[in-house]
Amino acid sequence: MSARTVELRGAEGNILVADRFGSGARSALLLHGGGQTRHAWDATGVRLAERGLNAWSMDQRGHGDSAWVESGAYDFTDFARDVVSVSDLIVSETGARPIAIGASLGGIAALLAEGRLQPGTLSALVLVDVTPRMDPSGVDRIISFMAERMHEGFASVEEAADAIASYLPHRRRPSNLDGLSKNLRLHEDGRYRWHWDPRFIDGRHGTEARPQDVEAQLVASAAALRLPVLLVRGARSELVTDAHVEEFLSLVPQAEYADVKGAGHMVAGDRNDAFADAVVSFLEKLKAA
Repeated sequence: MSARTVELRGAEGNILVADRFGSGARSALLLHGGGQTRHAWDATGVRLAERGLNAWSMDQRGHGDSAWVESGAYDFTDFARDVVSVSDLIVSETGARPIAIGASLGGIAALLAEGRLQPGTLSALVLVDVTPRMDPSGVDRIISFMAERMHEGFASVEEAADAIASYLPHRRRPSNLDGLSKNLRLHEDGRYRWHWDPRFIDGRHGTEARPQDVEAQLVASAAALRLPVLLVRGARSELVTDAHVEEFLSLVPQAEYADVKGAGHMVAGDRNDAFADAVVSFLEKLKAA
């Protein structure tokens, strides 16, 4: 199933590029993790479209083909404001609020949008390996990997693949690197660099950069959720522990929970089959309700 590429507008009028899969009456807004692009959801978008959903897979601000924001506004709340804006656009076209499926950064953005900025932005929420509190060492490891070659870049796509293989030894190194190529940009100096604005890492100097402030906002947002929620965790997650899951389920008693065996933080990339099964099962229950 082929996707249609469209341009949306974020909270600052910033251009957001998205792929649309399917044309069903219900919509799903797919929000990737930090440093990823909309192509992380390609297989999921096809699967949801086959189930009758209208899936919008969006490059978040400063990522992929979406605009690098001139203001350098890359706090979590800025991403959340874009979720509100895009949800409003989807409502204007389809007449209904979307289900958000957010991984890591995308989950944080959706959680803040619904729980803090504008309740009623979404009709349901799927959080992928993200909870209000996460393991600090795991977060630091991810940020360190993103920052390590952020400016220097790579001599080739193969060199970038080697770096990822070293970072994610549990995942088989792909023989076809076309998917990885979508996460890189070839610059005039002949170096390949990640397909996101370096200010996403370098330029975050606001109060939200303080972990205690982020946690307080996310905990309050989770406690405020009144819509159907599914938490999907990778069983080998570097960020979300059993204690984090227990706390989240106490904050959001209506939430369902799925643990994907053999998957780390990049759940959809590690075990897309099991991840998609969990999400589709949740969506089928919503449809029947």
